[in-house]
Amino acid sequence: MKIKRISFIEAKSPGNHIFSKFPIPRVGTILLSTILRDRGYEVKAFIEDVGRPDWAFVESSDIVCISTLTSTAPRAYKIAERVKARGIPVLMGGAHTTFMPEEALVYADYVLRGEADDSITELFDYIEHGKPSINNISGLSYKDTAGNFQHNPDSSRIKDLDSLPIPDVKLVQEWDRMRIYPISTSRGCPFDCKFCSVIRVFGRQYRFNSVEHSLREIKHACTNNKTNIFFVDDNFSANKKHTKELLKAVIAEGIKPFWSAQVRTDVAKDEELLRLFADSGCHMLYIGFESINPVTLESYNKGQSLDEIVRCIKTVQAHGIQIHGMFVLGADTDDVDTIRKTADFAINLGIDTVQFMILTPLPGTPFFFEMQHSGRLLHTDWSKYDAHHVNFKPTLMKPQTLHIETFKAMGRFYSWKYIAKHVAKLDFFHVAVGFYGKQAVKQALDEAKDYFASLSSVLDCPEAHATI
Repeated sequence: MKIKRISFIEAKSPGNHIFSKFPIPRVGTILLSTILRDRGYEVKAFIEDVGRPDWAFVESSDIVCISTLTSTAPRAYKIAERVKARGIPVLMGGAHTTFMPEEALVYADYVLRGEADDSITELFDYIEHGKPSINNISGLSYKDTAGNFQHNPDSSRIKDLDSLPIPDVKLVQEWDRMRIYPISTSRGCPFDCKFCSVIRVFGRQYRFNSVEHSLREIKHACTNNKTNIFFVDDNFSANKKHTKELLKAVIAEGIKPFWSAQVRTDVAKDEELLRLFADSGCHMLYIGFESINPVTLESYNKGQSLDEIVRCIKTVQAHGIQIHGMFVLGADTDDVDTIRKTADFAINLGIDTVQFMILTPLPGTPFFFEMQHSGRLLHTDWSKYDAHHVNFKPTLMKPQTLHIETFKAMGRFYSWKYIAKHVAKLDFFHVAVGFYGKQAVKQALDEAKDYFASLSSVLDCPEAHATI
C-alpha cells in the first residue's frame, strides 16, 4: 500500500470546564505529525478543541491517526467509524487506547501503545513495504488474519529526547486560533499518585531535553508571536538543577515569554528556583495540591503535607506568581465536610483560580483496578471520565452527593464576591474566568439530574435524581 496523505485527529473533549476556553493541545499529536512530515508525507493535524477537521482532506487521506484520552474515547471511536466506512485504515493511540487496546481495535486497524516516536515509522514502513515484520513492531496491537488480538511487547521509552524534532505547530489546522503554545521539555514522573496514568505511559524515569534544545523551541515560539507558553511537562521542576539552567538561559537570551507550568508544592522550598520563575516570565503555576485532608494525601501517595501546601501557596504568592490550585475530591477518607472545607481553604488562602475535580478511576491506574475489582464502578461511559462526573461509589457519601457538593464548592469559589474583587483591580481576565466558572457550575448542576436518573439502576436510590 502506498501512503501519501496522512491525517492526525485529536478528538474533542466531551464537556466544559473552567479552562475550556483555553485548550492546550497534547504535544504528541503535533510531534508525530512532524516526524511523518519529515519523512516526506503530506500531513495535516486536526485538533477538535481548536477547530473542525477538514473532512475533505481527512476522507482523501491514505491513513488516519486518531489520538484519545479516556474522556474523548467515544468521540474518537465515532471518527474512526466514519473513516473506516470509507475504506481508510485507522491507527489509534493515546493514554486510553494504551490500556484498552482491544476495545479500540473494534474501531481501528492498529493501536500503538505508549510512546510511539519510533514505532510509528516502523508501522508505516510495514504498511508500505511489508518490513519490518509486524510481529517486531514494539507497542503495536492488532488483529491477525484469524481475528485474534495480538499485542506485541511494549515499546521502549526513548532516551534521547533531543533526537526528536521540534513539533511543527503549523501542521495544525486553524493553529492561529490557539492562544497558548504547548512545549514539552521532559517525560516521566518520579512520583506515583494512585489516580494518575502518567507513569504507566511515560514511566518513572525522568528524561528531559537539553537546555539548548528547549531554548530553541522557546525562541521558535516567541518568534512566531506565541509568547504565551504552557510547559506541558507533568512536573516542570522535577529536576530542579536542570530547570534552573533552562530558566537562566531564557533570561540570558532576553526572551521573557509569558509562561505557566505544572509543578508540585516542593518548588516553595527552593528560593532560587522561584526567583528564576518570576524573572523569566512565569505568570501562573498549576499546582496539584489534591487535598487538604492529611489522610487523603497519604492515600494518594502525594508525599506532601498540609503544612507544605500552605507554605507553598504563601511563598509562591510572595514572588508575584499566580496559582491555579488543583484539588481531587472523593477519596474513601473524604466526606461532605472535606469538600466544603476545601472551598473555604482555597478562598481564604487567596488562590487565584481552582479546579475541584472528582476523583476519577482512569483505566491503567491502581485506582481503576481497585474500583473494578471491588465492584464500585458505576459505569464505563468513558465520556463521563472527565473529572467532572462521579463514576464510582465513594465510602463516606453517596455518589450524587460527591458530584453535587464538588460543583457547589466551585460555585462558592467563583462567586459574585470573586468577580467584584477582580473588577476592583481592573483584572478583567479573572472577571471573565469568574463569570465562565459560574456558568460552567450552573450548567453542570442543571445536567446532574439527568445524569443520575440515567444511573438509577446502579445506585442505592432508584430515584437518584430526587436526592439532589
